[in-house]
Amino acid sequence: MTPPLVAVAHGSRDPRSAATVRALVEVVRARAPGVDVHESFLDLSEPLVTDVLRSLYAAGHRTAVVVPLLLGSAFHARVDLPALIGSVTAGCPGFVVRTSGVLGADPALQAVALDRLTAAPRRRDTGVLLSAVGSSNAEANTVVANLAKQWEDRLGLPVSEAFASATQPDIPAAAGRLRARGVRHLVVASWFLAPGRLPDRIARLAREADPAAFVAAPLADDPRVADVVVARYATAVSGLLRQYA
Repeated sequence: MTPPLVAVAHGSRDPRSAATVRALVEVVRARAPGVDVHESFLDLSEPLVTDVLRSLYAAGHRTAVVVPLLLGSAFHARVDLPALIGSVTAGCPGFVVRTSGVLGADPALQAVALDRLTAAPRRRDTGVLLSAVGSSNAEANTVVANLAKQWEDRLGLPVSEAFASATQPDIPAAAGRLRARGVRHLVVASWFLAPGRLPDRIARLAREADPAAFVAAPLADDPRVADVVVARYATAVSGLLRQYA
């Protein structure tokens, strides 16, 4: 039996976030014919990943692959999700749940984020804020900072990482950093999968720094994002096959 793919996002009180995740999962279904694909959430939105996994077990599945719809490997990926999966498998004898890698800084996702910037007005003295959620995990933040450096070389423009929470630089500090380099016009790149409260906050702060700031849309349900989800699933399934070989 082909293992079901359980895509799990963080969840949000903002209904736009869950709607975007469901739209992405629909694209994943289209890109992975023959695979039973389910959306789920860690918290705040439904269905919860624990409920989806338990329902699959009750339906007779004894393997499943969970794909975290997360752009960084931080607390949710390293602590929350394993604990939730463990709470399920502890009560479901013989149920093997394999977790794939996070979506991460995949080149395909970077291409989507950069493509979102093509609609920005072309103005001299422009700089880019690469906006991301921010984490208490320094390694996750370093990934975003390294992306900003790579993008600066690629775009030929000043680029600074900018975080919505948990760490610095925040949007005002990152905007100030760019101003010190001669930037007068801000373009905000989105390292977010879906709209929600944090992206809204970033947009508000960016427009306080520059009322004419261009704010890019999140990655959302672009087919390239779905292809990364399918690729993570396929790698995890290969691991399961090797386990039982």
